[in-house]
Amino acid sequence: MIRKIVLYIALSLTLITVGYFSFIYYIPYSEGVRSGELIKISHKGFVVKTWEGELSQGISGAQIFAFSIMDNETAVIEQLKQNQGKKVTLEYEERYKTFFWWGDTRYFVTKVSLEK
Repeated sequence: MIRKIVLYIALSLTLITVGYFSFIYYIPYSEGVRSGELIKISHKGFVVKTWEGELSQGISGAQIFAFSIMDNETAVIEQLKQNQGKKVTLEYEERYKTFFWWGDTRYFVTKVSLEK
């Protein structure tokens, strides 16, 4: 009897954990587009390295859009490196939460295009 209860509790906790991580990974909170001058792209971290960037959307420092890039988005990372200091348009997904091995922000860039 006690063995069944422990098994059900363990199974429930496993399903809740898998459901939580699946929700965070697969379901974005919002999607959008931002334009501005790409002022920073960096690969930072001590144990776990993540890709982080900043986009200036105006004259003041208050209009800085900070974003992260997933490691598997190699084409996006290369485009960002090549377009440093230029005006770009970024398509992004906002997540409900992030994990330390994904990045510092909840905004993850999925596409980059150069403005003309």
